Amino acid sequence: MVVLNSNCSEVGGCAVGLRQVKWLRADLAAHPTTCTLAYWHAPLYSSREHGNNTYVRPFWRALYEADADVVLSDHDYETFAPQDPYRSFDSARGIREFVVGTGGKSHYPCGNIEANSRARNANTYGVLKLTLHPVSFTWKFVPQSGKTFTDSGTAACH
Repeated sequence: MVVLNSNCSEVGGCAVGLRQVKWLRADLAAHPTTCTLAYWHAPLYSSREHGNNTYVRPFWRALYEADADVVLSDHDYETFAPQDPYRSFDSARGIREFVVGTGGKSHYPCGNIEANSRARNANTYGVLKLTLHPVSFTWKFVPQSGKTFTDSGTAACH
């Protein structure tokens, strides 16, 4: 698991060559694993008002090059098929993104549905149960009592 700060202006920036991205690349090289998850606040891709934060793309590039598997970010609920840092579907090396902030105070409506978006919900609070196994991971969205939206799946790690 890797935790990054996507409030880039507060940490000297998130661009290639800056401290946080250099640290990420060094950490990934020093700790190669079969199943890698990273998380931060601002989603690179989302069909919501607060998506498409291209300033975090250097994180994605470093993670993609290191064969990372999962990215978690915040705001509502949306899952994506495995993709590269530029929205191209990639079943072999792509990162599966989960945008999940469903315990907060409000939801945001969907805008244009992003490429590779597989499931989304903007009106159900709940939690994502995500389990990392040595060579795979599973997920299940557990809705608040009385709601019916669910999403679940399993995927192999790289």
